[in-house]
Amino acid sequence: MPKVDVVSVAGKKVGTRDLAPEVFEAKVSVPLMHQVVLAGFASIRRGTHSTKTRGEVSGGGRKPWRQKGTGRARQGSNRSPQWAGGGVVHGPHPRDHEMRVNKKMKRGALRSALTDALTSGKLRVVQDLEFDAPKTKTAAEVLDTLELGGKVLLVLPLPSDSGAVEKSFRNIRGVRVAYARSLGVYEVIGADHLVITESALDVVEGSPARAQADEPAAEEPAKKKANGAEATTEPEAGGEAE
Repeated sequence: MPKVDVVSVAGKKVGTRDLAPEVFEAKVSVPLMHQVVLAGFASIRRGTHSTKTRGEVSGGGRKPWRQKGTGRARQGSNRSPQWAGGGVVHGPHPRDHEMRVNKKMKRGALRSALTDALTSGKLRVVQDLEFDAPKTKTAAEVLDTLELGGKVLLVLPLPSDSGAVEKSFRNIRGVRVAYARSLGVYEVIGADHLVITESALDVVEGSPARAQADEPAAEEPAKKKANGAEATTEPEAGGEAE
């Protein structure tokens, strides 16, 4: 089972954590990561590039000169492709560039990227970050203490209530803040250092859908109590009460 050191914002080791082998010991598939990244870039293309064919260019209805006797090549329209201002042959037209990639491929590509980050030594796990107020100077001191430079990807579990952590790091050049549930393959690959908090690591290793499903369940008892209704348990039909 892979292991990683957990450090504090002061740069001191505070423990060791076991990583999920299905996430951080996956097969590193470069073609799969390339396909998922390529599909991501294709999905953000607007596809509005357009050119006009000779039939769409205005003008050119009259023959430029007579067919014979001028010594020049015969021409039927001054909007032909060989003319300046004429139509374009096989030019681009508006279309959708989206490439279909299923969820299994996306999960596999992300696991490959995370496994590569661990084996290459660019993965750092830190304790949860908490700032009282947005302070870029404090965020810069944290990066200097951890000896992180270049392109740094900071992964948080969820957007903070005050936004102090995000606002503190987003003004630093080369630092990008991401969230565990929307972590992208290209973000992980393109970063020189991957800094992930312990809470974010729990989300990455676990199931986001299960975590979201547990949140309403935890709120139900409080709502029922507020409305004056208490849950009662009854034995099933044919069963015995404990």
